[in-house]
Amino acid sequence: MSEATYTAPDFSKPPFAGAPDASFAPLPGDGVLPEGFFSTSNLPTYIKVAGKWLAPSRPRMDCVVVKREGALETIEPRRLRRGEMVAMGEAEDGTQGIVVHTQGFLGGAHGANEFRFMSTEVSRERPVNYEELAARVGEEKRRGGYLVWVIGPALVHSRARADFEWFIRNGYVQAVLAGNAVAVHDIEAAIFGTTLGMSNTGQPTEGGHGLHMRAINRVRAAGSIEAAVATGLVKTGIMHALVTQRIPHVLAGSIRDDGPLPGVYSDTLEAQDAMREHTVKATGAVFVATALHAIAVGNMLPAFYQCDGVPVPLMTICVDQTEFVVNKLRDRGTHQAYGVVTNAQDFMHVLRFYCERWEQSTT
Repeated sequence: MSEATYTAPDFSKPPFAGAPDASFAPLPGDGVLPEGFFSTSNLPTYIKVAGKWLAPSRPRMDCVVVKREGALETIEPRRLRRGEMVAMGEAEDGTQGIVVHTQGFLGGAHGANEFRFMSTEVSRERPVNYEELAARVGEEKRRGGYLVWVIGPALVHSRARADFEWFIRNGYVQAVLAGNAVAVHDIEAAIFGTTLGMSNTGQPTEGGHGLHMRAINRVRAAGSIEAAVATGLVKTGIMHALVTQRIPHVLAGSIRDDGPLPGVYSDTLEAQDAMREHTVKATGAVFVATALHAIAVGNMLPAFYQCDGVPVPLMTICVDQTEFVVNKLRDRGTHQAYGVVTNAQDFMHVLRFYCERWEQSTT
């Protein structure tokens, strides 16, 4: 698991030297961009303004760069208003005052689409170095990093629930991004001991098909997930750990949702905005057993974060039992994603084992 180091630009040499200032143009209408706008990627980017090369804040792909009082910020077009000034140009080679600095990590060794902090090969036959994964996750905890976990309901069904609760209570989780189903089935397990009506041995229970609805109803009667925890209705599990440990979480709803639970964002754009406030702080991300949320959050993540003003590759781990999800994530632009092809239960249990060993070795 090799991590790339960043080579800072030499602004005295091409493509930076001799490049013109970037041009900016106003939005012709709210949320409507001028033709020829610059569309961002998740890679380190520099834009020349008044003779100086600036790196926009809050980087992510599929956005635009806005100039406000001389500062540059990467923003979703839907949030902009008529008259705001956005960077223009489709070239990324400096000829229009914009450089996407892929060579900062690649060092000329690979092509632009191969930016990575680990090997990008994805295969169920490839061995996973859990000891090194645990060390990387542990280092994020030790230095006060911001690990964002993106999880799907399979994590709850697969009996990985207790393992994830351990990670939350032991400082490895700074934010959780998930859907309504994760919270519903976790709370069903806390109240009834089942998930989707199945016992912890995977056996169906009498009337179990309706238990998740009864769990939703009880939480709605309590008023909120927080209230359900405070009153003792929910005494164990992921949501209990998040609430009692005061770990922020965003539950994004979908058209498939039952309920939903109180606190779930049923407005997609509001959910995206709430999730984005955590992705901009991320120094690492772990996606477990969720295709749609993994790809959605991957599109919000930059491929790097700033550490003392220097871009550092953002550790991104994607866990799924099929290669498809990991490859789809990378195909959608999250080049740095490291794929672990296994089920959620095995991954969480083994990673916890090695994290416990890492903690013992560092005390």
